[in-house]
Amino acid sequence: GKLAGALEVPADFTVAVAGLGAPTSGPPARPTAVVLTNPGVGSLASSLASQIAQLAVHQASLELGKTLTAGPQGQDPGSTGAARLLLADPIAVRVQVGHPIGVRTGVGLAAFYYTLLVVLTAFLGGSIISNGVDVGLGYAYSELGPWRTRRPVVPISRTATLAVKSAMSVVIAALSCSMIMIAAVLILDLDTTHLPLLWIFSFCATVAVGLGVQAINAAFGGIGQIVSMFVFVALALPSSGATIPLEALPSFYRVLSEFEPMRQLSDGIRAIMYFDARADAGLTRAWVMTAVGTAAALVFGFAMTTYYDRKHLHRMVVRTE
Repeated sequence: GKLAGALEVPADFTVAVAGLGAPTSGPPARPTAVVLTNPGVGSLASSLASQIAQLAVHQASLELGKTLTAGPQGQDPGSTGAARLLLADPIAVRVQVGHPIGVRTGVGLAAFYYTLLVVLTAFLGGSIISNGVDVGLGYAYSELGPWRTRRPVVPISRTATLAVKSAMSVVIAALSCSMIMIAAVLILDLDTTHLPLLWIFSFCATVAVGLGVQAINAAFGGIGQIVSMFVFVALALPSSGATIPLEALPSFYRVLSEFEPMRQLSDGIRAIMYFDARADAGLTRAWVMTAVGTAAALVFGFAMTTYYDRKHLHRMVVRTE
């Protein structure tokens, strides 16, 4: 899952080059290099790797042609024009898929879109849960059309509020990732395997992002949703490497890709969908980073709320008369 393509030189390549210009009863065997593509890493990455490999073979063919035309084969007065053209550009290129994937996989982009759905549902779900709990506890207004209401304030600490929101995020994660799988696999007939593992990983990924959203909202308050949007969407999309390979991006995004969640999640989902859930295809790193992200969200969120509670920085002071 790390290589976008490869260049394979057959074992008989040197023999085929040495045989150029030699008298044969039929057409001469042209040396052939094979470019292997890997659509599982993404259509653009695979296409770029194929183009670069073909260009490299073409340049090598021209350099080899200069040597051959200056040698005995090229100086033979009895050689035909076709033979001389073959000597000038002797190497042929054959492109073939090195690691085939399913037909209904969006040319390798299905893993990215699946990851995007997981992240967006977790982000939006976390924001909705946060606002809904605040409304239920009386810390925010409830608006429906022109009607605006507010429930009585429930005296509850920031830490307890975060615990409620986090628990709800875990419950909603099971529902949201199940709906994503039903839509992708049953309705759209996504070509994939390891469905139980895909569901478990999607659930853990949704939980990690949801807890991250709750922690950021608890720490930053009203601007928490904006911060979450940058962390989980705005900066995560270009640094995921799922559509545009990281090697083609500025160094800023390559640095972000080391810890931005969408890169880790897309690698894990891609390994499950396209590479038989192999650990060395990115799945192990995805599990480790998901666990690290979950732990970091819990530690950061509860550390901030505990600090606020100890400093008596309550969300609302209820006046008593």
